[in-house]
Amino acid sequence: MTFESEDLQAVEQLHQAYQQIAGELARVIVGQQSVIEQLMIAMFARGHCLLVGVPGLAKTLLIRTVADALTLQFSRIQFTPDLMPSDITGTEVIQEDRSTGLRELRFLPGPVFANIILADEINRTPPKTQAALLEAMQEHQVTAGGQRHRLPEPFFVLATQNPIEQEGTYPLPEAQLDRFMFHVTVDYPDEDEELEIVKRTTTDTQAQITATLDAQQITALTRIVRKVPVADHIARYALRLARLTRCQQPGAPDFVREYVMWGAGPRASQYLVLGAKARAVLQGRYYVSQDDIRAVALPVLRHRIKTNFAADAEGVAADDIIRRLLEFLPRVVDEAQDDTESRKALPNVFRSSDAR
Repeated sequence: MTFESEDLQAVEQLHQAYQQIAGELARVIVGQQSVIEQLMIAMFARGHCLLVGVPGLAKTLLIRTVADALTLQFSRIQFTPDLMPSDITGTEVIQEDRSTGLRELRFLPGPVFANIILADEINRTPPKTQAALLEAMQEHQVTAGGQRHRLPEPFFVLATQNPIEQEGTYPLPEAQLDRFMFHVTVDYPDEDEELEIVKRTTTDTQAQITATLDAQQITALTRIVRKVPVADHIARYALRLARLTRCQQPGAPDFVREYVMWGAGPRASQYLVLGAKARAVLQGRYYVSQDDIRAVALPVLRHRIKTNFAADAEGVAADDIIRRLLEFLPRVVDEAQDDTESRKALPNVFRSSDAR
């Protein structure tokens, strides 16, 4: 068996695992298919996710159910104004060795030492405590007492935030927002979905979730996402999409110059490509198309675009700017460069395969 055929089997395995996980989540979560897909894309791309929605939309339940569907260590941190950094990362305490009678400093790990971290209402804690997550999210480690402590792998931070109540909250700084791969908007369910929610939650039955993948399997499968080849014109499409959000960029459209104060940084281009790779693999494909880039554009870019006063006055949101950019960009990029050209970046074994 060649290395390339092993990769092809891994793609199919990840595709089947995603379908199985989505099926398990559907036993508890009603609707929210796009939210579930975006959450899975971020996790299998080794990214962190920020879920924003009003209370009662099952954000916390979704994250807990994901942890149940994956055999991963789960930890919930309820962020409050009095939470200290050591309450998250852990602290050093003096303990006595009973055999020698000597006292020594020992590090007691905090709740951040888990595979999936639910940072519930992350904007309710002061910046000093919010910053305690920065090193963990970026470096997958915690420094305490001059010693570095590695976090377990895989490691995902899934944070929730209430966009309505702003009193007594601390908005996340741009530097920390940029660490989140996706900003996922959780919206209200439609009428039929809400009826199903009422019926499910007012009975005495409770769905049982079957675990599908363990930590070792997830780590192995996430590696395949980064090995997916991407054609040059697809990577350049993602790059141009991110660069056109910057009002100082030559060639930026007039509506960007009018409404945007600051645009997306280099992480946006990276996450657009990584998200597109993960989406392609979850759908059973070993090549990235322009549609994959467009599908992840909103969750990747919406928290990396800072609008100005003119946009606020006219009710123009970051999502509106991104949608207009997606309409604008095909006039810049040749639309004839489609999936057929994307396949040219693949090894021969994949071009002749039946991979979707």
